[in-house]
Amino acid sequence: MKRLACLFVLLWPVYSQAGSDVHSFADIDSYRQTHLALDLSADFANRRLLGTATLRFERGTGGPLVLDTRDLLIRAVSLDSGQSSKLLPFELGPHHHILGRSLTIHLPESLSGEFLLTIRYETEPEASGLQWLNARQTAGGTHPFLFSQSQAIHARSWVPLQDTPAARITYEALISTPPELLAVMSAERLADQSGDGKHVFVMRQAIPSYLLAIAIGDLTFAPIGPRTGVYADPAVLEAALAEFEDTEKMLEIAEELFGPYRWERYDLLILPPSFPYGGMENARLSFITPTVLAGDKSLVSLIAHELAHSWSGNLVTNADWEDFWLNEGFTTFLEGRITGALYGERQRRMEERLGYEALLAAFDEMEPQFEKLRVELEGVDPDAVFSVVPYEKGRLLLDWLAAEFGNEIFNEFLNAFFDRYAFKSVTTDDFLAYLQNHLLDKFPGKVSMQQVHEWIYQPGLPATAIIPPTGVFAEVEQMRTEWLAGQLPAEEIDATRWSTQDWLFFLNNMPQKLSQPQLRALDKAFALTESGNNEIAHSWLRIAIRNNYRPAWPRLERYLLSIGRNKLIKPLYQDLAKTAEGLEFARRIFEQARPGHHPQTVFVIENVLYPDPGQS
Repeated sequence: MKRLACLFVLLWPVYSQAGSDVHSFADIDSYRQTHLALDLSADFANRRLLGTATLRFERGTGGPLVLDTRDLLIRAVSLDSGQSSKLLPFELGPHHHILGRSLTIHLPESLSGEFLLTIRYETEPEASGLQWLNARQTAGGTHPFLFSQSQAIHARSWVPLQDTPAARITYEALISTPPELLAVMSAERLADQSGDGKHVFVMRQAIPSYLLAIAIGDLTFAPIGPRTGVYADPAVLEAALAEFEDTEKMLEIAEELFGPYRWERYDLLILPPSFPYGGMENARLSFITPTVLAGDKSLVSLIAHELAHSWSGNLVTNADWEDFWLNEGFTTFLEGRITGALYGERQRRMEERLGYEALLAAFDEMEPQFEKLRVELEGVDPDAVFSVVPYEKGRLLLDWLAAEFGNEIFNEFLNAFFDRYAFKSVTTDDFLAYLQNHLLDKFPGKVSMQQVHEWIYQPGLPATAIIPPTGVFAEVEQMRTEWLAGQLPAEEIDATRWSTQDWLFFLNNMPQKLSQPQLRALDKAFALTESGNNEIAHSWLRIAIRNNYRPAWPRLERYLLSIGRNKLIKPLYQDLAKTAEGLEFARRIFEQARPGHHPQTVFVIENVLYPDPGQS
């Protein structure tokens, strides 16, 4: 990394003290990583990243230095001092099924202050945080593609580091790729693409490790506004620009609501359909699923959500995954504020009601301890218990606080909270202390800490929850009721003005059992089986599975083979797995789809279809 050494002169990250992270081997009290410099080459033929990671540390209490890894080939570790380096002894611990392997590095006893370690390593082809796609699996069909997904604990599968959100780092990178491909990262590009396959990046703001991100492929960039733009495969760039043309407006509205945007740029990267999530809020560059390209902007609240993370999550970060609600509950609340300001309060209310219904459905399927906001996850893979609870229950808590104190007062509190903890990682205890000192004590008698504790530490919803009403869907509900009663033929349902959200409310609230004539009538009237809107198709296919509506089966197969977004495919596999015939069908489809799925998607679906590990 000698050629990048000059870039180490950056602002050091600021951090708050945080408790131990049950999902990391690292002890940030002994040593704390503050900066990372990557020099990596992308080997598409062998599906590996290989090169070096140079880490800057501040010594704390000392002792052996322990880092997080998962399936990394560690070649050498050296202590860098000026122009010389010294090889250090190291050892990898035994494999842990959740955490990976610890990397213990034995440092000289005399070492003090700040120091640099360089680790030469390679990733494995099946790294859990990377997906390598061949050309046929991309929209353009000409070049291969690589992308990362580091959240929650997958950064360690492509970089050896302290993989805990409690330790924030600045970073820089030199990425070498085939000359015809473009590399992007969650960082500023320092050099124009010159076609030589060398890509230089720097991130001057301190981020948690799960926001480390990389993608390499046949990518083209087009601006949306002065600070916003889209990277995409040329085959989908035009559609993405049209769908997300309001992104600059969103950014301006978000700044009016929550204070200045502190990351310079906000760009979008449209990924292949195998991306396992709707979006990932990587700093400066949100990774976005193509499944939201509906053609009518009806699903762009996803962009509002990922943008809102620039304040809640990226700027102020949960210190561990047991405090995940601090990221997602706040962000879902902020998302609603942005959506309402840009698209109107009806849009906001529709999405809040759908989110509430998704929360109730989740409660029906989970153990009570996971209905809490602050959860205990020792010995639990955070990916295995991912749910809407931290999102929607967290939003409802903030909705209630805003109602009790008034929007203006609560907004001032929220913005002050973001300023106080900017570029820091916080715990639930940190938030509660700030809430007590800056809101509860200033306005006594409105809200008690006991009430807040009920929200955070008890399952279900407290009686104080403000339930989003169904009135926003009154017309849709009336037509559904009349259709179910046989009073309104399907072809006379006037859905000409329905949004995606109207359709989701219509479909998601159907009785469990519908007759075959009812299903045929709806399908004939609205071509639901062949809907090009992935969210609507998802809801309809769930109904088709429950009622064994065979005309939808070919579409179901194509759907499961073409999409890797967990939110859309996991429930379909769960529904299929409830019958022996459905389980057989699901396993057959999954085995066809598996080679094109992201490792995290494979993990999730295997747990659904092969609950006994011996069967997988």
